[in-house]
Amino acid sequence: MTPRTHSPAPRSRCTVAALVLALAVAGGCAVGPNYHRPAAPVPQRFKEAEGWKPAEPREAASGSAWWSVYNDTTLDELEKQIDISNQTLKASEAAWRQAVALVSLSRAQFFPTIGVAASATRSGGPGGRSATGTTGTGTTVTPSTHATNQFDVNANGAWDLDIWGKIRRTLESSVASAQASEADLAAVRLSAQATLASDYIQLRIADEQKQLLDQTVEAYTRSLEIAQNQYKVGVVAKADVITAETQLDSAQSQQTGIGVTRAVLEHAIAMLIGKAPGDFSLAPATLGATVPVVPIGLPSTLLERRPDVAEAERKMAAANAQIGVAVAGFFPDLTLSGSYGFASTVAAGLVKAPNGLWSVGANTSDALIDFGARWAQVRGARAAYDGAVASYRQVVLTAFEQVEDELATLRILEQQFDIQQKTVQSANLSLQLTLNQYRAGTVAYTSVVTAQTIALGDAEQLLTIRQNRLTASVALIQALGGGWSAEALGSRSGNPSTAAAAAAPAAAAPVAPPTP
Repeated sequence: MTPRTHSPAPRSRCTVAALVLALAVAGGCAVGPNYHRPAAPVPQRFKEAEGWKPAEPREAASGSAWWSVYNDTTLDELEKQIDISNQTLKASEAAWRQAVALVSLSRAQFFPTIGVAASATRSGGPGGRSATGTTGTGTTVTPSTHATNQFDVNANGAWDLDIWGKIRRTLESSVASAQASEADLAAVRLSAQATLASDYIQLRIADEQKQLLDQTVEAYTRSLEIAQNQYKVGVVAKADVITAETQLDSAQSQQTGIGVTRAVLEHAIAMLIGKAPGDFSLAPATLGATVPVVPIGLPSTLLERRPDVAEAERKMAAANAQIGVAVAGFFPDLTLSGSYGFASTVAAGLVKAPNGLWSVGANTSDALIDFGARWAQVRGARAAYDGAVASYRQVVLTAFEQVEDELATLRILEQQFDIQQKTVQSANLSLQLTLNQYRAGTVAYTSVVTAQTIALGDAEQLLTIRQNRLTASVALIQALGGGWSAEALGSRSGNPSTAAAAAAPAAAAPVAPPTP
C-alpha cells in the first residue's frame, strides 16, 4: 500500500486508529503445535529400596540446606561460600541473566517502535540545472536554480501486528529457554555443592586414616621395643628386631603419604569456594558416626525434583515453540507504519499547523518461491524438537538409574560395614593374643607381623567403606535433586503461558500449512 500524504485531519486519524485496533484484534492466532509434555518412562517403585530401610532416615530441617543432615558446622560454612565465590556458578548465573534479557527482547517485539528525526538541508545547482531533494516525511522539494533551504522534523513509528503468532512463539521459546537456563543454574549449583560435600568427607576420612596410622606407628614402636628387649636377653634372634623395624618404617611411610591425599582434597575445596589454595586450610577433624539418608519419596515425584530433568523439559518446550516460528514463515507479515511532522523552507515557525505533514500506511510481504527453504526450516525445527524429546527421556532414565545405583550402594555398604566392624574387632583381639604369646615366647615374631598387617588392613578397609557410604549418601541426595523443586522455575524467568498471555492477545486455534 502506497503511503498517503495529506494535511492533518481528525476524521482520518480516527479512521486509522480504528483500522489499527481492528487489525490488532484480528491478530489472535498462533501457528504451530501447542506444547504438551511428552510421556517419559517412570517406574512405579524404586526396585533397590525394597527390603531396606535406613536405620536413621534424616531430612534437612525446614529452611535448612540439604547438607545440614551431616551436622557439621565447618561443612555448613564452606557450602555457603559456593554461592558467593564459585566462578563456575557465576558463569552459569551470567548465562541465565543473558537468557532472561532475551525474554525481554522478545516481549518488546509486541509493541511498536517509535522514533524521531530532524534534518536541515540547503540545495541548489548550476545555472539552468535543477536539483531535487526529498525530506524525511517523503515530500519532494520543488527544484530550483537558486539555493534553497529545507527544514523538517517528524515522529515515525512501525508496528508488526503478529497476526500469525510468530512473535508469540518466539517469546514462548525465549521464556522456556530462560527457564532451562535457570534449571541449569540450579544443576550447576547442586553439582558444586555435592562435589564440595564429597571432597570434604574424603578429606575428613583422610584425617581419620592419619589418626589410625598415628596409633599404628605407636603400636609398632612398642612392638619394636619388645623385640629389642627380647633380643637383649637372648630370647629371640636379631631377625625379629629387623622385622619389627621394617614394619614400623612401612607404617611411617603410609603415615606420611596420606598427606598427599589430604593436600589435594584441600586444594579442590579451595577452588570450589573461589579461593587460592595457598590462602585456604582446614584443621584436622573427624566426622560424625551416623551416615544420614534422606527419604527418597515416590518415583513419580523425581521428575519435579531434579533440575537437569527440568532443564531438558524446558528445552523441549523451547524447541516446540520454534516449530511455530518456522511455520509462521509461510504467512505474510503485516506491519503498520506512520509518521507526523513539519516541513518548511525556513526554520522560524517550523512547528506550526500549516507546515504539518502526516503519512500512514501498511506493508506486507511474502515469498512466492523459495525452492523449499521454508519447508526445510520447518523440518529442521521438528527434527530439533524430536531430538529434544529423546534427550529429555534419556535424562529421565539416567535420573532413575542414579537413584537406583545409590540406593543399592547404600544398602549393600551398610551390610558390608556391619560385617567389617566384626572383622576389625576379631583382628584386634587376634593381634592382642598373638602379642601376649610372643612375650611368653610361644610364637615367632612373624605371627605378630601377620596379625598386625591384618588388623591394619581391616581397619583401613572399614574407613574406606565408611567413606563410600558417606559419599553415596551425598550422591543419593544429589540424585534426588537436593531439595530443589521445578516449582521454582518461573519465579524469576517467568512462565511461558502466563508471560505470553500477559504480553499478547489470547491465541486462537493453531493454523498450519499442509504437511509436505
